[in-house]
Amino acid sequence: MDITQLIVDDHTEQRRLFALIEQLTADDRHALKVVWNRLRALLDTHARAEELYFYPELLKLGRGADGESPKEETRDAIKDHNEIRDTASAVERESLGSPKWFAAVAAANKANSDHMAEEERQGLTDFRRHVDLALRHRLGVQFICFDNEHLTGVEPVDLDVEAYVAENS
Repeated sequence: MDITQLIVDDHTEQRRLFALIEQLTADDRHALKVVWNRLRALLDTHARAEELYFYPELLKLGRGADGESPKEETRDAIKDHNEIRDTASAVERESLGSPKWFAAVAAANKANSDHMAEEERQGLTDFRRHVDLALRHRLGVQFICFDNEHLTGVEPVDLDVEAYVAENS
């Protein structure tokens, strides 16, 4: 078990759930609701698990990738997590299945997709290159336990980016 692979697996599921919503219509209200609820829980839980288990270790052990230092990678990621939480919250302020609701979902998808691409290119690459498999396994166990203990999600709370980096460096 490798935390970097678990993160990528979650990314695949997030992409799949966004794609399912894109294939539904406003008439599919129940399906929109249940798929969105699962996706929202996954987005929030995934971000929190990364903040607890992945990024503190990246700050300590990473050396950088794709021209970014571990601190820059982490700052970007925490800022992205806040944006994902904020765009996901915007979805819930709209009427389910309305054009504004679908537009809000699209904005959340864009924020999340941009984050995943950057994370896969930078933080995860950095971690695979510079952190041994034994630690990646131990972190993977913690990550998957947190993920499964919070199947219904966690409270989405934006973090102070600079305070997070300072506390975990």
